Amino acid sequence: MIYEALQIISEQLNNYLSAAGLSNLVTLENVGMLETSAENTEKLSGKVTLTLINLEEEPTLKNQPHFKVIDKLTTEYRNPPVNMNIYLLVAANCNTYTNSLRAISKTIEFFQGKKVFTSENTTYETKEDFDPIGSFKLIVELYTASFEQLNHVWGTLGGRQLPSVIYKIQLVEIDRKALLGAEKVILHVNDTLKFKE
Repeated sequence: MIYEALQIISEQLNNYLSAAGLSNLVTLENVGMLETSAENTEKLSGKVTLTLINLEEEPTLKNQPHFKVIDKLTTEYRNPPVNMNIYLLVAANCNTYTNSLRAISKTIEFFQGKKVFTSENTTYETKEDFDPIGSFKLIVELYTASFEQLNHVWGTLGGRQLPSVIYKIQLVEIDRKALLGAEKVILHVNDTLKFKE
């Protein structure tokens, strides 16, 4: 679901930037690969690149029940889903610095106008390599990194800093939906309890 979530957001952002006159800019790639080869430099040149820079498990949803009662008759046992927060770096490597600044500004404008992406309010193109998605809810919020954190991020990605912004995308649910077992629900007890005196 990580790839699917980022691809949907990438497509939505690209549509918005295209409507603003910055067409065909957005790509889902690792910006750290920018200067590793001539092919990568050409592929990422003139683009707004979306790069996953960190994942974390949402701690408030960690202790969910591992069972569910179905129709008051059967208890199904499953491992609870893992709810992830994604940290997404949006970096602009446009043909001019001013266009890069415009692209970052329009990116912030886009996410200011649409902070919640759901299966109901988002239309997207289903790719061949998508896993089945079903319903989803992604909450996007601006993440303000300190100068030290930014230095570490760009140092890890190769050292060349571009105009960029970081977003935290909440609650990407990963669930294999594997059934571990099922049992009948105990509805009543026939025997009476006897205590020893």
